[in-house]
Amino acid sequence: MKFFVDTADVKDIRELNDLGLLDGVTTNPSLILKSGGKIAEVTKQICDIVKGPVSAEVTATEYSEMMQQAKVLAKIADNVCIKVPLTLDGLKACKTIRTEMNRLVNVTLCFSANQALLAAKAGASFISPFVGRIDDIGIDGMELIQEIRQIYDNYDFQTEILVASVRTVNHVKQAALIGADVVTAPPA
Repeated sequence: MKFFVDTADVKDIRELNDLGLLDGVTTNPSLILKSGGKIAEVTKQICDIVKGPVSAEVTATEYSEMMQQAKVLAKIADNVCIKVPLTLDGLKACKTIRTEMNRLVNVTLCFSANQALLAAKAGASFISPFVGRIDDIGIDGMELIQEIRQIYDNYDFQTEILVASVRTVNHVKQAALIGADVVTAPPA
């Protein structure tokens, strides 16, 4: 299983990367703004530290704007993975980014197995189910990971399951037991 860190704190990323256990990074615009930097600058710094995928998120909600932002983000570094929301426009952008730009795409904000199936059909490199947020509404988030794993295995989808919104070490253990491909968690 791969380990990503969910932060935009360059110091934390550098420390974790130096341990040799870090496979990638997930960020979002609010994490980057919290770090006090600008999106392009902070993303570039992170990409210079970590050789694996660095998810950088579009903020647009409409396809054409998503594509414009994706092109800007893709120019930052070769290891930028474009992060799009799991909406119809996001799925359309995912397909275009994968086929026309040949870039990795992280489809985020997944809350159901049906959504994960659509993302895989759109060619997503990663699907990000939010297990902690699902737990918050009284549903077992790890059950969703099991469902997605079974669907992806049934149809030989290459989309990697990136478990997000991790709240406990038990989430990490369960993700590993289920066969999730990646877990992303905050540094502390």
